[in-house]
Amino acid sequence: MRRIAAMRGCDRILDGVRPKSLRERLAELSEAAGPELMPDYYGDGLVGELEERVAGLLGAEAAVFFPTGTMAQQVAIRYGADLTGRSTVALHPLGHQEMHERRAYADLTGLRSVHPTTAPRNPTAAEIAALPEPVGTVVLELPMRDAGFVLPTWAELAEVCEAAHASGARVHLDGARLGESAPYLGHSLAEIAGRADSTYVSFYKTLGGLSGAALTGTTALAAYARLWRHRYGGQLFQQWPAVLSALVGLDRELPRVPEYVRHARTIAAALAQLPGAVVFPQPPHTHQFRLWLPHPAALLNDAGLLLAEEEKVWFTGGWRDTEIPGHAVTEVSVQSPALEWGTDEVIDTGLRLLDRIQN
Repeated sequence: MRRIAAMRGCDRILDGVRPKSLRERLAELSEAAGPELMPDYYGDGLVGELEERVAGLLGAEAAVFFPTGTMAQQVAIRYGADLTGRSTVALHPLGHQEMHERRAYADLTGLRSVHPTTAPRNPTAAEIAALPEPVGTVVLELPMRDAGFVLPTWAELAEVCEAAHASGARVHLDGARLGESAPYLGHSLAEIAGRADSTYVSFYKTLGGLSGAALTGTTALAAYARLWRHRYGGQLFQQWPAVLSALVGLDRELPRVPEYVRHARTIAAALAQLPGAVVFPQPPHTHQFRLWLPHPAALLNDAGLLLAEEEKVWFTGGWRDTEIPGHAVTEVSVQSPALEWGTDEVIDTGLRLLDRIQN
């Protein structure tokens, strides 16, 4: 709560966006809602509008809205197992299913996983071809967050998808940050999603929605997804706040994402000039990247809060200690507020942050 209060009071923000109050979020929704717009009921109306919008953006036959990405991805993997008759899924050990979904695919669906690679990147075509057993689905995370928001090249993505299909497996894209991946891959959202059989996208990450996700693919997948969404408890009576905020994000934030990605390279290069700093990847693949500094996380977090409270400038937070004693890492997210920052200001502010630790 102290961090949120500090960020709300800042005039300048490098990492992330200013947290909004409930009243501010409600005002946004009120502004976006036309005078005759009615709430949805069990997935009709506004929900259908969002689903059609996303299906069009990703060049898919259909899209299905889910309250969470965890639920959407479970359904996608389950569909692959049912369709192929293969109860094994190829996942990366740093993938979202393993790191943040508490292995729901295994505990709730009874599937098993194999790891094509432990390297901090998505698997290669050769690694998929060398899998020790047939799999129903190959999951690719674009970008792979817990490896540092890294992406394959377009050629590598095409090759791994072809290898998966050649093995009889489906390809599912964990595209929670798919919009942020498009500039690096150099292709449209529809072209990227077209390499896979299903794609999940998030509405609350960079797009700033309240919550929610969509799963895209064929009409057959959509029918299956609606059935299992209900069984998993995701058939909510009304979802209009999340859906309306998602539509706002598609209108306002998605077109700006390429600008965020471009400016992230400037910010990352500036941060790399701080004493002892390491940035990865350099240059960033998306608008997010990792930053290491040779100081304990507690000191960096305290210094960041003091800087925000005393100077009304938010640099970055969320530092955590690493396996190297005395070194901490954080994730930097370059969004609209950071566009105002130039190289000199990043370096000067970073040095003032470090002065607070050393003094």
